[in-house]
Amino acid sequence: MSTKAPILAGGVSAITGVAASTGVVIAAMTALGATPGQILSIVFVATFFYGLLSIVLSLRYKMPISIVWSTPGAAMLVAAGALHLGFNVAVGSFIMAGALLTLTGLWPALGRVVSSIPKPIASAMLAGVIFSFCLSPFQVITSNPWVILPALLVWLVLYRFATIWAAPAAIAVMGIAIALTVPIPVTSFSLVPHIEFTMPEFTLTGFVSISIPLYLVTMASQNIPGIAIMKSFDFEVPFKPLMVTTGLATVLTSAFGGFAFNHAAITAALNANEHAHPDRSKRYLASVYGGLVYIALALVAVPFIAIVLNVPHTLILAMAGIALFATITSALATATEDISLRLPAIITFLVGASGFSVWGIGAAFWALLTGVLVWLVLRKRA
Repeated sequence: MSTKAPILAGGVSAITGVAASTGVVIAAMTALGATPGQILSIVFVATFFYGLLSIVLSLRYKMPISIVWSTPGAAMLVAAGALHLGFNVAVGSFIMAGALLTLTGLWPALGRVVSSIPKPIASAMLAGVIFSFCLSPFQVITSNPWVILPALLVWLVLYRFATIWAAPAAIAVMGIAIALTVPIPVTSFSLVPHIEFTMPEFTLTGFVSISIPLYLVTMASQNIPGIAIMKSFDFEVPFKPLMVTTGLATVLTSAFGGFAFNHAAITAALNANEHAHPDRSKRYLASVYGGLVYIALALVAVPFIAIVLNVPHTLILAMAGIALFATITSALATATEDISLRLPAIITFLVGASGFSVWGIGAAFWALLTGVLVWLVLRKRA
């Protein structure tokens, strides 16, 4: 049993992670203006490299280090798509976000600055920018009831009895319902993995509207909670190597699809608990096996994504919205847990949900800035 446990834990974490987040990534890249070829490249490159990084880091440090893409970051990018900056600018912004992640590892003071932003405000920003996203399933119920209602029912039942499978199972049910009820154009595709280069374009607007929010969401919603979860299982994740490795990987692969690599949060627990292996010193094998599953999924992703890209965009958004139910629940709970920060957090949420944009700078930045200013004013008054 102990031999099979790491394989099972790693496989479950990899499959649930990909199933629950790929729709979010597709919706984000579509909103940013990526072509179908660029989206195929993104899914392949990102999935392949976070499998590779999970294997390398887990073997190097003999602990279950799980590297994934930033699902909350991808959700935030959907809102950034409303700015119509162009995908070249988005790619340049991914590279700059990767540089910030690298700098966080090399310059600890930057990590301390990020950590000084109250978590309720950062969570409220995330909840605000994905709020409209999470409304999508309910907005298309009347036009596609036989697609949405079964998926919502499956999500609710499994969230009660097997939470980890709720989103993947709901998305699977939704996919089956779409195949049975929605006409999908037949498309030609190749089984060969697709890699496509995009020339990055660096702009100040992209840095402020995409790079900074993507960096902050990735740190606040993925890296910091993921490291804390690992610590709860007595694993001290090497912060500097983790940040430098994931940051550089983001910089080097962004032009081909690696928009943000980070430490896993929820799925990290699957590979770090006693179910992964009774012997704590061997739990790193779960992340190694999970990395192999990621690579295998990357190799077969092209035909799957080619089909998904022909599904109506509203249903892709609905699929991604269901995948983000748990994320917005956690974000709102964190945003309102501290009474002294509740008002700044609520204002942050409202600005983020409004889609507010000035000077070409999106709502995520203004939400964070407004929340921090309100917090500072109220703190000085107190």
